[in-house]
Amino acid sequence: MKKILIALGGNALQEPGGECTADAQLATVEKACEHIVSVIEQGYQVVVAHGNGPQVGRLMLQNEHSASITPAMPLDVCIAMSQGMIGYHIQQALGKVLRGRGKESKVSTLVTQIVVDKNDPMFKNPTKPIGLFYTEEEAKAITAEKGYPMKEDSGRGWRRVVASPLPVEIIELDAVKCLMNSGFTVVAVGGGAVPVVKDEAGNFSGVAAVVDKDFAGEKLAEDVDADTLLILTAVEKAYLNFQKPDQKDIDTVSADQADKYIAEGHFAPGSMLPKVEAAVKFARSAPGRRGIITTPDKAVEALAGKTGTIVVG
Repeated sequence: MKKILIALGGNALQEPGGECTADAQLATVEKACEHIVSVIEQGYQVVVAHGNGPQVGRLMLQNEHSASITPAMPLDVCIAMSQGMIGYHIQQALGKVLRGRGKESKVSTLVTQIVVDKNDPMFKNPTKPIGLFYTEEEAKAITAEKGYPMKEDSGRGWRRVVASPLPVEIIELDAVKCLMNSGFTVVAVGGGAVPVVKDEAGNFSGVAAVVDKDFAGEKLAEDVDADTLLILTAVEKAYLNFQKPDQKDIDTVSADQADKYIAEGHFAPGSMLPKVEAAVKFARSAPGRRGIITTPDKAVEALAGKTGTIVVG
């Protein structure tokens, strides 16, 4: 059975402009899980990774507003909380869809830690957007009041940014493999996993950062020997000159050509750029591997080579 790592973007977890309630999130996740099960029906063993930007941002807002009543939790703890919350919804939704199609429902979420290098240069250059979108005026006020760095995010508004170091090692990898070998669809490295650093005694401690979920998913895809990294996001393909009059689709592309597009600045940091970079890295990691970028509803078509941006080695 071929293995596939599916990385769910924020649009698969929360409708743009929709309600932020638990019920609304569960309903949105269920739509995404319909497409995941369709992939399973193609004969793939699936591992699921997911983002958590809006969710972890709201958890942090809740912490800040209730700090006078109960101590606020740091970012790494909020990431762990979001892993459990989103994983729970994926377990519910995926189990429901599997049972509805007459299939065995074995889904498990693993709270996952990922080792990062404490000297990673990204700690000095925060770029990863988290939390809610603000106007430029609101963003400047937040920076003045709280000291948070804020940046404009792909024309969608302003958001808080944090460090986004590269993943080094997935601590719970053996547990992921054990669950896979027992027939489970595993949800892991949620929100990029909880970033931790390792001390000289071999102990781990959390850090205030967010590992990009596409890079964490790519790392896990390599480690479980997946054939395909399928990144599901808000657009059907990656594009050259995105949202410009001369916008052009990127269909099947070599890793070398994708590198040239990256160097030319076609992809927005914190948005499409990490997706393309992750797809390139995975395609190069072993012969025959491919990275695919598309929307959830086009997943099966993209796997058949009919749509999406497909990066090959």
